[in-house]
This record gives sequence, structure tokens and C-alpha cells, in this order.
Amino acid sequence: MSQLTAVDATFLHAETSTTHVHIAGLGIVDATACPGGRMTVDAMVELIRDRSHLAARPLRQRLVEVPLGLDHPYWEDDPDFDPRRHIFEIALPAPGSDHQLADAVAMLHEQPLDRHRPLWELVIIQGLAGGRTAVYVKAHHAAIDGVMAAETLAALLDLSPEPRDLPADDGDPARAPGPWTMMGTGLLRTAMHPFRSAVSMARTAPYLDEIPGVSAIPGVGLMSQVVQGALRREELPKAPKTSAPPTPFNLPIGRHRTVAYGQLPLAEIKEVRTALGGSVNDVVMALCATALRNWLDKRGELPDQPLAVGVPVSLRKGDEQDAAGNMVSIMSAPLATHIAGPAERYAATRRDMDQCKRRFVASSGSWVQELSGMVPAAFAGPVARLALGALPALRSAVPVRPINLIISNVPGPQFPLYLCGSRVLGYYPISAISDISGGLNITVFSYDGSVDIGVVACRDLVPDPSEIVDYLGDALDELKDLSRA
Repeated sequence: MSQLTAVDATFLHAETSTTHVHIAGLGIVDATACPGGRMTVDAMVELIRDRSHLAARPLRQRLVEVPLGLDHPYWEDDPDFDPRRHIFEIALPAPGSDHQLADAVAMLHEQPLDRHRPLWELVIIQGLAGGRTAVYVKAHHAAIDGVMAAETLAALLDLSPEPRDLPADDGDPARAPGPWTMMGTGLLRTAMHPFRSAVSMARTAPYLDEIPGVSAIPGVGLMSQVVQGALRREELPKAPKTSAPPTPFNLPIGRHRTVAYGQLPLAEIKEVRTALGGSVNDVVMALCATALRNWLDKRGELPDQPLAVGVPVSLRKGDEQDAAGNMVSIMSAPLATHIAGPAERYAATRRDMDQCKRRFVASSGSWVQELSGMVPAAFAGPVARLALGALPALRSAVPVRPINLIISNVPGPQFPLYLCGSRVLGYYPISAISDISGGLNITVFSYDGSVDIGVVACRDLVPDPSEIVDYLGDALDELKDLSRA
């Protein structure tokens, strides 16, 4: 039994009629290795049933609300857990193209998860050309962060077509406390909240200049430096100033989504890194800068200042890999879309990312956890709904853009993996968008020699994100030419 952290609960409260805070992945497998050349729901149900204990929370546990909403919900094993209630199958019409698959995934990604069951869903998508099958799986961000998502996938995948030996499920079912116990704990925490909130405010004050949106307010940087000087012997590295300019994907989002995916050779990205310096992540960010520059310029919407991007960063350390709850922060960084020359743009990207990383390492990025707990649990939901409901009116009066978009780079295994005996050919992460984080999200995942790209956007704002994927390929060609010059 465990309880949602303040960050976990924030992901629940952030959901609206247009925003669903689940993260997903689209796996493409070679189904010719399956019996009859087809991956079936029965095979997937058996796999989940045999391995759900290896990743209990995302797969078997459901939410239990505290009476009167006095505290954050708890997790417990669902006594009625049945994988068959979470696994579905659809088929693409002929010819089963990648574009048709992207459209199907976009529609699946629009749908919320049922909070009365464990917060995940898996859809087998048949009919993809070339003997391939797609597997779309999503889970709520309240249940998993990026590291836990990778661990959950690892529980379901094998290193060879033959399934591995599994440890026995010998644990007792986790149960939430009784209603009176939950209420008593909630009342105690509410009484202690003013003290804990004051401590959180003191811990956050030195890092105000790295909070997206807040850092652009005049005087915030000076205030942070003053507090740092009062609390520390050495001043933190300065956080880069970021201010999100207006873009076509920073308008209120609608209910519908568009999705695109693609692959880039990891060897070519490493070739650029070796020739031009920096890291693989620097190359990925530079590719995104070029692709977004081209996309915005084509529409006559290119700002004359850098975009402000949010870069998710895991806070898990070596001894915290199995810790419960989301342990994630976000690093705000400028993205040099305003620089025309590819060499200068790459150099600016390296410099900006190095500055952001040095500041993040020094500050530990703890402000996300601290701010999430500022509002008492009993009022967190109503306050979040009130704030999100007021956001459209606030946007009409004052531009509210903490960041323009989120870009995430997740390293993965550089060897093939197998699902139900079928080789995984690619795995494309599909994340979340919101009015606050922007109507466009780019996430990349390195796997088996490739960088797999997943793009999700609001359909009203970015009708065809496959154009951005194409621009990423063009951007890599541009950097390869630069590196070989």
C-alpha cells in the first residue's frame, strides 16, 4: 500500500475536458513470428497476467479516494483485476499505412482512462502493412514517471524470442487503509500543512529564477541571487533567462490530437556529436531547434527570440530507482530557433544546454516537489480546477506562456527486445500536451541503433505533425554536412 505524492496528485488534478495526462508508447513488432502470423489479445492477456506482479502499481493497482477528499488518494491492488478489461484490438483498413496508424493512435490518445480501474490500457492494432502489428499502451502519469514506464516495459519484454524465467508472485495484495484511518491521517496532515508549506517556500525561494514563466518576471533573478547569498556560501550558476514568445501551438488546445512518428539513425547522430562536440542530447535539441525553425518560418510565425522549452529530468538516484511516486522535475531552456546559421545555432544550443544542466545539477530541481505540496491536499483539486477554468479568461487579458513546448530525450536499450516472441522494430513515445505546456510535444527514445521520435499535438493547432518529423530528418542531413565540411 502507498499513497500518491503531491506531484502524483497534481497530474490527476490537471485533467480537464481537453487535457488528459497519460503517457503512452507505440510499439511496432514483427508479427510474423507469432502463431499464425498474428499477435492476439489472448496472448497479451496471458503475458500481463503472468508478469503483472513485476510492475504491480502501473498494472494491478487502482486509486482509492480518501473520504471528503481530505488527503491524496491511496493505491491498492484491485481485487477484481483482469487484464482482459484493459486490452483491446482494432484493425486498420487497407492498405494499413503508417499515416493511417498515426491517425488511429491519435484517436486512442484522445480518450481518458477509467479511474475506477488500474490506470492503463493496451490496444493491439492489426492490419499494418509489411506483416507488422502495432501495440499502443498508455498509463496515467499519476501512476508512473518515465523511469517507472521503462521498468514496466522491461517487465513485459524479453531479450530473445524465448520467454525468460520469472520470479514467483509470492507477495500479499496491497490494501489501502480503512476510511477512518485515512480521514485521521488527512486531518493531521492538514493541521501540519502551514508548517510544511512554510518550509517548502523557504526551500523554493533560491530557485525562483529556474521556474518556467516565473524566471521572466523582472526582478526574480535578483531576488533569487539575494536569497542564495543569504543561504549559501557559493552562488549557484545563473539560470538562463527564458521567455516564451507567441507561436501557433501556444493557443488554447482542443479535444482532438494528431500524432506522427519516425526514426533517425543513432550512429549518424553520434557522428555529428563526435565532429561538432557536445552530447547526443545536444544534437537532438539542435535538430528540434532547426525543425521548429523551419516549421514556424514556413508559416511566417518565426519569433525573433528563442523558444522556451521544458525538458523533463528524472530525479531518481541509484538508491531510488524503485521508489514509489513520480520523481521528476522540469528544466527550462532556451531553444535557438531564432539563429539562421546551422553552425551558430548548434553552438548556441550546446552553450544553452550546458548552462541549464550546470544550474540544474547545482539546484537539484526540487522546486517541482516543493510547489506541488504548497496547497493542502483537501483543497488541491478544487484550486487546480478553479485555476484551469480561469486560464482561458486570463489568456485573453495577459499572455500566459511558461514554455512553448516540451521536448524529452529518453535513452533506451541498444539491443533488440521481444514481445510475445515477436521482435520490437521500434518504440515511439507519445506524451501529453496542455494549455500550460503548449499544444505540441516532441519525445525521442533511443532503441537498438535508432532514435525513435514521437510527436503529439492539438489537431486544431498543428494539423499535420509529420511535417515536423520530416524537418527533423532534414536537420540531421544539414548537421551531417556541417560535420563533414
